Amino acid sequence: MPVVDQRTAPRTPRRRPAPRLAVRKDPSPRGRAHGLWPYALIAPAVGGMLYLLVYPLVRAVLISFQDFRLRQLIAGDAEFVGLRNYRELLTDPRFWEVVRRTFLFMAINVALIMVIATLVALMVERLGRIGRTVVLCSLVLAWAMPVVAATTVFQWLFHSEFGIVNWSLTSLGLDSFERYPWFANGTAAFAILVTLIVWQSVPFAAITLYSALTTVPLELYESARLDGAGAGRIFRSVTLPMLRPIFLLVLSLEVIWTFKAFVQIWVMTRGGPGDATTILPVYAVQTALSGQRYDLGSAASMVTVVLMSGVLVLYFRQMLRQEDETR
Repeated sequence: MPVVDQRTAPRTPRRRPAPRLAVRKDPSPRGRAHGLWPYALIAPAVGGMLYLLVYPLVRAVLISFQDFRLRQLIAGDAEFVGLRNYRELLTDPRFWEVVRRTFLFMAINVALIMVIATLVALMVERLGRIGRTVVLCSLVLAWAMPVVAATTVFQWLFHSEFGIVNWSLTSLGLDSFERYPWFANGTAAFAILVTLIVWQSVPFAAITLYSALTTVPLELYESARLDGAGAGRIFRSVTLPMLRPIFLLVLSLEVIWTFKAFVQIWVMTRGGPGDATTILPVYAVQTALSGQRYDLGSAASMVTVVLMSGVLVLYFRQMLRQEDETR
């Protein structure tokens, strides 16, 4: 019977795992100082943020619960009165009229800004290199213009005697606009402020949306065109779903910026004529400065923050619900 030579397969040697190096903490003061060094580097930034952002907010909240007028501002002996300032504020009919006007002002501005900015972004995407450069440079220059300077220019444009708007209208044969007092008419002053804020806000929104449009793959557009989709259908089915997070971000920022618009109104009309252009931030300053009711002004500011936060929360919930339904 032949003997079969059974050879065993060579075994590959197992590699031993590399020994782990134990990290030993240095208990000496030098080691503890080295561990605290990163916190020391960010401490100035955190301290500055707390002082510039958190402290004013906390101080305003405290003043809204105090009897804080001119005497208390000088003497510093303010007395806590609980919710008395909020009760006085919420029972004032003028306050609720200002709230209604604020939401109307915000809705008109945000709607115009988003529509115009979207159209401008779509236009820039279809322009050639030279045209795109010219439009983008113009948007950046308009965006970089200081708020007070732009407001002053609009005041000159609509000046009753020397404004170019009245001159242009009367040159076209509209003699009723000769020396027309735009800022003495509540509706006209409201419309001018809307025009100013839209003109200042569209550049940022348009540039942001155009940057987002450049990230959409061209293959999606080509596939939609092959399926016979038109421009409107492509925008609703391809562009808008792809840019939904950016639209949400821009819309949220515009809600915040228009809700707290103050400089333009204060420089141009100070809330007049009457209360035609008074919104919540202007109302808070008027209450605090004119009547020296700093407690009511702080309460109005806190209500403004709560209302603005409520609008954003409702919008976020609606957007998230729509995203869940589309999945």
